[in-house]
Amino acid sequence: MKEFVQQLPPGELTPFDGHPFQVREDAAFEELTESVRSYGILSPLLARPKGEGYELVSGHRRRLAAIRLGLECVPVLVREMTDDESVVLMVDSNLQRENLLPSEKAFAYKMKLDALKHQGRATSRQVVGKFESADLVGDNTGESGRTIQRYIRLTSLVKPLLTMVDEGRIAFSPAVELSYLTDAEQAELWDQIKQQDATPSLSQAIRMKQLSRIAKLTLEVIFAILTEEKPNQKEQVRLKAESLQKYFPKSYTPQQMEQAILKLLEERYRKKQREQER
Repeated sequence: MKEFVQQLPPGELTPFDGHPFQVREDAAFEELTESVRSYGILSPLLARPKGEGYELVSGHRRRLAAIRLGLECVPVLVREMTDDESVVLMVDSNLQRENLLPSEKAFAYKMKLDALKHQGRATSRQVVGKFESADLVGDNTGESGRTIQRYIRLTSLVKPLLTMVDEGRIAFSPAVELSYLTDAEQAELWDQIKQQDATPSLSQAIRMKQLSRIAKLTLEVIFAILTEEKPNQKEQVRLKAESLQKYFPKSYTPQQMEQAILKLLEERYRKKQREQER
């Protein structure tokens, strides 16, 4: 495999085609930028020759940091790779990152699975209730083949519903069940979610999936299921995400904001308890 290290302008490195991972300019990115400012690029980026230029395989965050800092060149390990080899390497080099969104994992796992099949390293043969190919995709991630398959199911969700999963407004398990609905049914569900300000529980999502299979999931049925009173919804305090956003970094999801608020309330409660004990 031919490879060499070369100094290249970061702006001339083309981002990986179909890259499923977002380059978020969050606190971690700011730390990376400051590190690059102080010490430079310590680990070369990885790219492959493509057309008349180079396609970046690994190092998208370092590339953006270098561009923001106005660096003229960055060290790049240039390696000749096939499309499938570059997909597997790109996915594996990013899956170790913290705080990956469900959609990022979903599309990354799907890309790797397809690449492994193209290479002949994986098949769809089912063995003892698991998919050999999915188990192979999960190597070095600590996730089972079953979990990998469930993540890949999320790629069948329409974009508005997948965004809700990323935001923590729809839980992972119900989202997997909803992925079996047709695109038209998902669009109707999304419309009802907006109108009723309610999201389906796991049991409701399973019922919707079952009704979809026998072509009985009508708009009226979706409305009826979604508006059922859930035991944990009898008493709720609702705070709109947009009204809280100014108090948190832009990268925070509603779920992260909720956790931060609960942590602050817990600290306040303990402080009050200590004052009363004095």
